[in-house]
Amino acid sequence: MSSPARRRATYQDLLGVPPHWVAELIDGEVVTSPRPAFRHARASSIIGGSLVGPYDLGTGGPGGWWILDEPELHFGENVLVPDLAGWRRERMPVFPDVPFCEVAPDWVCEVLSPATAGLDRVRKLPIYARAGVAHAWLIDPAARTLEVLRLQAGSWVVVAAFGEDQTVRVEPFGEVGIPLATLWIGEGP
Repeated sequence: MSSPARRRATYQDLLGVPPHWVAELIDGEVVTSPRPAFRHARASSIIGGSLVGPYDLGTGGPGGWWILDEPELHFGENVLVPDLAGWRRERMPVFPDVPFCEVAPDWVCEVLSPATAGLDRVRKLPIYARAGVAHAWLIDPAARTLEVLRLQAGSWVVVAAFGEDQTVRVEPFGEVGIPLATLWIGEGP
């Protein structure tokens, strides 16, 4: 005897999730995660701050991007919330006044935590690829690493991996160096 088919979740189901949770809709399932821990939030804030000035505002860098923290992205039935996302202004010349975006970003960044690493790598990266996101960064504050991925022929290719205290210049933001040491919380005072 077969079990009854499970109902696919909808956007309406996401609206019922308490606001202190991050809620996403992945392949018809509501997936919730607690708000990021401080180590995760700090790494996301620092990397976002490192990019907003030169790329979004054009201060000390080339400009030409919109960079956002935790935007809600709609890709068909999937609703994802990356830690950071960026759109080239040539693709999205006008900043939309909307609660969510259906235009795939050119870059996403996921800050990994023990609770979300599998979700980010196994379930979200394929959705980003199908949506046509060209670049993805995976930051692991516990391992002190940054992985840079590029979409090629529909698959993710690891372009580079960095660790510890390197200063990096990586696509798609290669014009400005980012000191990775600023992302990590040290054990000392």
